[in-house]
Amino acid sequence: MSVRLRPYPEYRDSGLPWLGEIPKHWEMRRFKYLLREVNIPSSNGQEQLFSVSQYRGVTPRRPRDGNDEPDTRAASLVGYKLVAPDDLVVNIMLAWNGSLGVASSGGIVSPAYCVYRFNGHAVPWYFHNLLRLPLYKGRIKVDSTGVVESRLRLYSDNLFRIEAVVPPWEEQTAIASFVEAFGRNIDRLIRAKRRLIELLNEQKQAIIHRAVACGLPSTGSGQATNVRLKPSGVEWLGDIPEHWDVRRIRNAVDMRVSNVDKHTKEGELPIRLCNYVDVYKNDRITERVSFMQATATAEEIERFRLEPSDVLITKDSEAWNDIGIPALVEFTADDLICGYHLALLRSRKALLSGAYLFRALQSPAVAYKFHVAANGVTRYGLSHDAIKSVLLPVPLLPEQAAIVEYLDNATADIDAATDRARREIDLLREYRTRLIADVVTGKLDVRGVELPALGDLDTGEDAEKEEIGDIQEKEI
Repeated sequence: MSVRLRPYPEYRDSGLPWLGEIPKHWEMRRFKYLLREVNIPSSNGQEQLFSVSQYRGVTPRRPRDGNDEPDTRAASLVGYKLVAPDDLVVNIMLAWNGSLGVASSGGIVSPAYCVYRFNGHAVPWYFHNLLRLPLYKGRIKVDSTGVVESRLRLYSDNLFRIEAVVPPWEEQTAIASFVEAFGRNIDRLIRAKRRLIELLNEQKQAIIHRAVACGLPSTGSGQATNVRLKPSGVEWLGDIPEHWDVRRIRNAVDMRVSNVDKHTKEGELPIRLCNYVDVYKNDRITERVSFMQATATAEEIERFRLEPSDVLITKDSEAWNDIGIPALVEFTADDLICGYHLALLRSRKALLSGAYLFRALQSPAVAYKFHVAANGVTRYGLSHDAIKSVLLPVPLLPEQAAIVEYLDNATADIDAATDRARREIDLLREYRTRLIADVVTGKLDVRGVELPALGDLDTGEDAEKEEIGDIQEKEI
């Protein structure tokens, strides 16, 4: 979607330092003049259950295993609040980080959420975009009630006091249409980049699996030659070089499972915590990772301090295919320790190098074993025994070092291409956020812009899957 947008011809001061100038013909009104709270309980609880996310807004809440039952711990949904199409739904506990939005269809939400209905002078989807801007998230945070961030609440009186930028109705409509079309085009570009990353990862995993299952390739086919093979006794592994061994993780690795979380406690020592997100987003733990600040006891620091060549794996997650992701520790410090939701694997140096263990755990066959072993309904986890029972091919130490060196070289270009694609995704997201903010607040004029038909674009089912962040949605 290539368009050239220009500023409006005339501007005036909005009267708000945090907002600056707005188009001269736009108005400023408090939200109490644009919407009203509605509180209608469901009589049977059979309506579609919604959740509210800072990433996706108001969406159907369905379990991750694909069945049709609502994903909720509530015994009954009777009394949940009814939501009509175009109603604004606010998670009052997390409104400050953007957990609010307009509903595209009818349903129900938790009684702890607030539901609002716009008057006839407001285009709901314009205000959906306005309230989710970083600018307005900051404004909401200031007007929320509470002492610390985790306790902030946006009650109705707080929301009603917030000032809204109000273009004429026709411009609200034009802006909402532009943002939808523009956003879908950006999402389509991001999906293409994500698909490229998936293909690169598949190529990388195939290279890794061949090396850790068959040894170093000596021909252009990628298969080792002139090596006597023997049955491994492991179905997924097949035949392996005759001089290799097969061992369970418990017989080659010392495993420690941390219980140290991000909360700080009085009397404990300050630490840097390597957490789930650090491992999920980085396959190498280096000094460039922005570790979380936390506290721990002296005993915990001693037991869970990271050492070079340690391997960390994710042991529980909200998605089963995020289980068992490994990262190799290449950096250590006296205050750097392993956090909750991770298992720390320290190889026994006489049998297994940490770098080879890391590569073996990257094999798609090993990852599949972790996925099969994960248990759970709304959150999946690996038991200690499930981790320790996984079988690994174990070459002699010199061959392990050669395999690691080969894989580092063979996957370097793939890693570089993957990093470029991820940076491009980040730039697309930044561009989307900046342009939407400029359009919604009147810095750029979309009147008269010709938009592509929405039917020509990908629809919501293919919407971009946002990366996991440190702030998770709090369901209430």
